[in-house]
Amino acid sequence: MHAYLLSPYLAAMIKSSFALLILAVFVACQQPPERNCSDFKTGEFSFTTIIDGEEKTTTFQRSLDQEIDYFEGHQDTSSVRWINDCEYVLKNLNPKNKAEEKSIHIKILTTSDSSYTFEYNAIGDKRKFKGTAYKIR
Repeated sequence: MHAYLLSPYLAAMIKSSFALLILAVFVACQQPPERNCSDFKTGEFSFTTIIDGEEKTTTFQRSLDQEIDYFEGHQDTSSVRWINDCEYVLKNLNPKNKAEEKSIHIKILTTSDSSYTFEYNAIGDKRKFKGTAYKIR
């Protein structure tokens, strides 16, 4: 009688172990997202976001140490400090208010041949936002 009770238990254990093995193989075989961040350190880019329910686009030109943003007829210049190959900090050189004084931390999450997806936040702010920038040239 004990052998009969043990048999379903062993069968369940084998099924569970097999399912875990399949899951482990699947997770291990997944490739990390592609990140060729150096392709996006310099160039001209565009980024579109929703502000107050309206779609807004900004364009920007970035060199290794400076970024110039163009938004609704206004131009802003920021210094660029690269932390590593895929992360940098922007600091507005001519802030017009307290909000513009805060530096922005940007982390490139994934890249493609013509765009990169990034996460950004004001330093000190726990809220993070995501966006995609497209390389114009």
